Amino acid sequence: MHNHLPPPKKIATLQQRAAALAGLTLGDLAQQHNGITLPSDLSHNKGWIGQFIEYLLGASAHSLSEPDFPHLAIELKTLPLNKKNQPQETTYVCQVPLQTPQYLYYEQSCVAKKLQHVLWVPIEADRTIPLAQRRIATPFFWQATKEQADIIRNDWEELMEYICLGKVAQLTARYGQYLHIRPKAAHTRITTPSIGQQGESITTLPRGFYLRTQLTQQILIHQFQPNI
Repeated sequence: MHNHLPPPKKIATLQQRAAALAGLTLGDLAQQHNGITLPSDLSHNKGWIGQFIEYLLGASAHSLSEPDFPHLAIELKTLPLNKKNQPQETTYVCQVPLQTPQYLYYEQSCVAKKLQHVLWVPIEADRTIPLAQRRIATPFFWQATKEQADIIRNDWEELMEYICLGKVAQLTARYGQYLHIRPKAAHTRITTPSIGQQGESITTLPRGFYLRTQLTQQILIHQFQPNI
């Protein structure tokens, strides 16, 4: 899919485009945009919905380290929901820098840049709902509260300490309150260079930073049920 819309120059334009998606199904949107064909299933097209939403909103970032709307410093994240309107899965943020030669400051990190301002697009994702009938809920903008930002920063610092000490193999998904690290590869044959405990070069599975559903559920409740 190639962007048919120019990247939005103002947040108000992005807000307007996002609001226009609310309540529509993927089938509705595919019909509105001639030439878009829904995949028969998502097993071999895992990132298709996110790419479709990027296409509809005019996201332009081609760099993995930049927010999707670089000019606005806003990241776009789809949020798949289960039958109970809860996050169905963790949210991928960005790749983990496994060859970092020195300790980075959090403010310089990809995680900080991606999460400073997020446009969330919640969407039905229960597997019993045919893809064309899956409906988009109301998109909304989010910036972390001080408490949320402090926890994410602390998680990042602890996780990166393991990476910098060459202990990537010891990192499991259990580490991190809101932000954690998981392997991100289609299969175990994909490897990437990293640093071992003696500073030697090793190869390991690529890793990604992910937000736990504990945080995204908290974000949803605050947005749609603020008095709870």
